[in-house]
Amino acid sequence: MVWHYMTSRHPAEELRREVNQLISGFFGNTPNGTAARTTRTAINVRESEDALEVELETPGVTNDQTDVSVTGNELTIKVERPEVEEAGVTHHRRERPVGSFTRVLRIPVDIDGDQIEATLRHGVLTIRLPKSKAAKPRKIQVATVA
Repeated sequence: MVWHYMTSRHPAEELRREVNQLISGFFGNTPNGTAARTTRTAINVRESEDALEVELETPGVTNDQTDVSVTGNELTIKVERPEVEEAGVTHHRRERPVGSFTRVLRIPVDIDGDQIEATLRHGVLTIRLPKSKAAKPRKIQVATVA
C-alpha cells in the first residue's frame, strides 16, 4: 500500500511542528525578543578504559569566562557569558543565553585529580578526567592448580 499525503510534510513532521508551536505559545517570548529557555546547555559525558571525558557547548565563551573545579566526586563547571550591548541594533530573536550558569556533575569513578585537563576549542569545552589506578580495570591472571 502506498500512502499519499495532501501536504508536502510527513504527518510526524506536522505533529512535531504543532507541538513546538504549542510549547512556544505557552512559554512565549520576553518583551526584548528573547525566547524563554527551559533547557540546559548541552553536555556529553563518555567513559573510556582510562578516563572520563566531558564536553559542554559554550559558544562565544573565552578561557577566562570559564571555571572548572573538582571537589570529591563532583565536577563543577561555571560559565559567564557577558551580554554584549550593540548600539543601534534591534534584536528580533535572541535564543543564545547570556549571564552565568553552573553545572555540577557527579563523577561515577575515582579520578586522578592532579591529571585533569580542560580545553576550549571551537565553542566546545572539553574536560578530561583520568581515572585513578584503583578505578581502572585490570586483568587478573588465573593460576592453574594441579
